[in-house]
Amino acid sequence: MEKTFMEAMDFRHACKIFDENKKVSDEDMNFILEVGRKSPSSFGMEPWKFLVITNEELKAKIRPFCWDQPQITTCSHLVIILAAIENVKPESGEPMRKFGRRDMPQEKLDFYEGIYSSHLKDVLSSDENVYSWTARQTYIAMGNMMTAAAVKGIDTCPIEGFEKENVEKVLGLDTTKYQVSCVLPFGYRINPQSEQLREKLEDVVEFIN
Repeated sequence: MEKTFMEAMDFRHACKIFDENKKVSDEDMNFILEVGRKSPSSFGMEPWKFLVITNEELKAKIRPFCWDQPQITTCSHLVIILAAIENVKPESGEPMRKFGRRDMPQEKLDFYEGIYSSHLKDVLSSDENVYSWTARQTYIAMGNMMTAAAVKGIDTCPIEGFEKENVEKVLGLDTTKYQVSCVLPFGYRINPQSEQLREKLEDVVEFIN
């Protein structure tokens, strides 16, 4: 049974261990991935890629480099969210191609690419800076995917505790093209949900009139 948005927000928590006997259906997983695909990004660059891992041997190889957390091997689907490096650089041709998806004259395309290149001059100056920019954007997709999963009654656990270079080596990534941003397992809880603790609304919101 699908949940309302607020029910999903109440349901979602960082699930620390999953029921290994329950698997997320292809239909539900595709729904979650589609939400990730449709997430917003700066300049519409969609600077991400989602690696969906169900191979148990590969999960086991990754786990030691994720602080040996049991979520990695007990989950149904392990999604590694990658941040794009090469494809956001003007010289790759990808920014122009993506701007060109909208029907506009060449002069307008050139104008947009000029703004893109000048505005992001410092960001695009090194792979390290590019990663900092694109990785932040992957978190928009990750947040949307976690909520989409919760709507379907599926649990998640966003993981930043991993050895980036070692995970990239296990995956055989060409890090000039993509680098690991975050790790996101999906599945079904085996233990009761922990209490959700949040600060009061009035302590985190300030209205400026």
